[in-house]
Amino acid sequence: MAIKTTDYCSVMDVHALFKGRCCCFPKDPLEEAETWGESVDKLLGCKSGQAAFREFLKSEYSEENILFWLACEEYKNIKTLPEMISSANRIYSEFVKCEAPKQINIDCGTRESITRNISQPSLTSFDTAQKLIYSLMARDCYPRFLKSDIYQDVLRRANAR
Repeated sequence: MAIKTTDYCSVMDVHALFKGRCCCFPKDPLEEAETWGESVDKLLGCKSGQAAFREFLKSEYSEENILFWLACEEYKNIKTLPEMISSANRIYSEFVKCEAPKQINIDCGTRESITRNISQPSLTSFDTAQKLIYSLMARDCYPRFLKSDIYQDVLRRANAR
């Protein structure tokens, strides 16, 4: 699924998002909110879920995790080599290299492997790192999200309808 990290709704205020139907979502976000508790995949498979989770991660100072995951999802759908090279370098510079502005927390072996191969990227260049970040979000962040005020407020609004 191609998801642009710069989509309007991914950067909007999550509270504004759930005041009513947002034009960039095919379904009412409140109708989908209950399914987010079923699995991290259901949460990440929904743009409004991504927006709420991103807001939560921002509050925990770990927004880079979902931004990296989304960038990797978008990267996998690239069709041309010049675009792949450009995107790979952007992802590397923004998230992977040491001292990157949004450096993700991955082991040094994975970071070194990406660094060694960045000059000749492939569509799988970031797969290992993306799996590590997905596991981190699923294991650590997602359970806290389900208990968070952000998610609980959304559920209350959905149930009040």
